[in-house]
Amino acid sequence: MTQYIYLDACIIIYLVEKHPVFEQPVLQKLEQLSDALLAVSPLSRLEVLAKPLRDQDDLLVQEYEDFLASKIGLPMPETVYDAALQLRARFGLKTPDALHLATAQYNGCTGFWTNDNRLNKAVGAFAVNVL
Repeated sequence: MTQYIYLDACIIIYLVEKHPVFEQPVLQKLEQLSDALLAVSPLSRLEVLAKPLRDQDDLLVQEYEDFLASKIGLPMPETVYDAALQLRARFGLKTPDALHLATAQYNGCTGFWTNDNRLNKAVGAFAVNVL
């Protein structure tokens, strides 16, 4: 069965910037799910590109753009914001975290990869700390 995995911004950063500690565990997890389809959203783009743009690091900006373009881009209609509101109100999540989770759920992802244990409390095993 094909896994449909939404990547939290931190996971994207680890992969694109080749984090010395976290890149390899994420790559190993990806190898275990060779048929996985990886998904991102406009919010992912906003979060990962802010610093490279601020730093005027054109090469890193292009690396992120290429990475994001190679993944499934998920829409974030108003329904996602309503669901995020519920997650935020019920579990006290930060707005970006609630939006990421709601986007993944709305679009039928089978998992949400992150490095944030707090998200498990909101959505259980759906949010997987891959590290």
